[in-house]
Amino acid sequence: MKKISGNKKLIISVMIIIVVIAIIVGSIISIQKSGSNISFGKKTLNILSGSENEVLEPILEEFEKQNNVNINMTYEGSVDIMQELQNGAENYDAVFPANSIWISMGDTNLKVKNQKSITTTPVVFGIKKSVAEKLGFVGKDVTTKDILEKIQSKELSFMMTSATQSNSGATAYLGFIYALLGNPEVITAEDLDNEELKTNLTTILSGVNRSSGSSDWLKDLFLESDYDAMVNYESIIIDTNKELVARGEEPLYVIYPQDGLGIADSPLGYIDNGNKEKEEIFLKLQDYLISDEVKPKLLELGRRTSFAINFENSNQETFNSDWGIDTKKVLNVMKMPTADVIQKALNMYQTELRKPSLTVYCLDYSGSMAGNGVTSLRSAMSMLLDQTKAKNYMLQASTKDVTIVIPFDNNVLDIWKAEGNDETTLLELQSKIDSLDPQGGTDIYKPLIKAMDEIKKYNVSDYTTSIILMSDGKSNVNSYNQVVEEWNQENLDIPIFSITFGESDDRELQALADFSTARVFDGKDNLEKAFKQAKGYN
Repeated sequence: MKKISGNKKLIISVMIIIVVIAIIVGSIISIQKSGSNISFGKKTLNILSGSENEVLEPILEEFEKQNNVNINMTYEGSVDIMQELQNGAENYDAVFPANSIWISMGDTNLKVKNQKSITTTPVVFGIKKSVAEKLGFVGKDVTTKDILEKIQSKELSFMMTSATQSNSGATAYLGFIYALLGNPEVITAEDLDNEELKTNLTTILSGVNRSSGSSDWLKDLFLESDYDAMVNYESIIIDTNKELVARGEEPLYVIYPQDGLGIADSPLGYIDNGNKEKEEIFLKLQDYLISDEVKPKLLELGRRTSFAINFENSNQETFNSDWGIDTKKVLNVMKMPTADVIQKALNMYQTELRKPSLTVYCLDYSGSMAGNGVTSLRSAMSMLLDQTKAKNYMLQASTKDVTIVIPFDNNVLDIWKAEGNDETTLLELQSKIDSLDPQGGTDIYKPLIKAMDEIKKYNVSDYTTSIILMSDGKSNVNSYNQVVEEWNQENLDIPIFSITFGESDDRELQALADFSTARVFDGKDNLEKAFKQAKGYN
């Protein structure tokens, strides 16, 4: 056996140490890039948050530096936050939704404590100023009845998020109820059975011309399109106006419904999983966010730090009175009903009152979908069509909904249709989806053209209409220009939402979303979640 000298041993040992260090450093970098919660020497606070709090990240980063901790934010929709709380939220230390109603409905395990409102923002109507002037809304107190009358006369339509998927939509909807009932001390379950109330709510919701599952995306859609009005957070209307003014375009004028205003109270609550050290970090963070040091930063973001604030002139650029923003008025804020009443109201919205949806699903049955692909597809569609499952996500069909399924490979394989929410009919549609086996190539454009042909058979102004395309591969044929031509020729305002899966060509799907002012959902890791998100936009 050949002997190794002492110097060589030392060199080899040093090289081994260098390699080990390199491996460790590389692992740490990989962990950090992957978003893992592991951080050596630091404690991590995992917060389940609404997406509207993403703008607070620079403020949270300052707290991290000052306290040598990590704040790990996971952004989910309001319904997802509610369901995570119902399931125990064991992977989270705190919850930070847009509204306390999602905690009250979700915290069935009574784990959330030390709950405090960090900011408040009213949910308002933002209407192009020229349109608001024409409606007679500028310089006067506007009631929900005034808005109702303008919708009835077809003078006003507006964009709004789904009340069962996004907090801004839910808060606005509950505000409508409160106003139309005449400002009761509290809304009861019996109040919701009032037929005049239901008729008036149906009329107001008929004014919705585009829906969304996200308040931020609704803002982006408004900026990319040509609509007159949207219902959204005051802070998002401010962001929108800053962008419009920078582009030299007409800003929105803010309308606060005088008789029924909903407020997003942005509560931060601790999820008690028995970790006292985490609770101490949480309390420090909470105190920091409501401190005098942070308040000015929140105001710059258009977030109020109380219900009525007399702002200094330095805030006029953000809270601009020329945009109809009134920071001196004491807002007539509704008292939120109990969790069971809110749940009943949201179920009514989803199954009875909202503008009905006309949804065409174009589903990829090409050969590459065999195995796990088609299994995941069937499961995702079952989540929407099986009304017992759909109810868990507040995605039930209504009596006037239209659901069309177009399976395809390199050709359109069939067209299946269900109208209304009859469970037997919807389950028959699911049986057809389950019975079809994948084969052939992929042409994503033929089913889209066929989908537009089917949609033209309906009066689309009576529906919230969309096409949801799911594909797992690159199209063998490129008929993009033909789809765009037909879409433009028919003057269709129909978003083509796409869901990626497998080896799908994201560029093709993104191009379809861009021209139709829609978006692409990533279903490569979780196809069911992607379908749920896409349906939430309709």
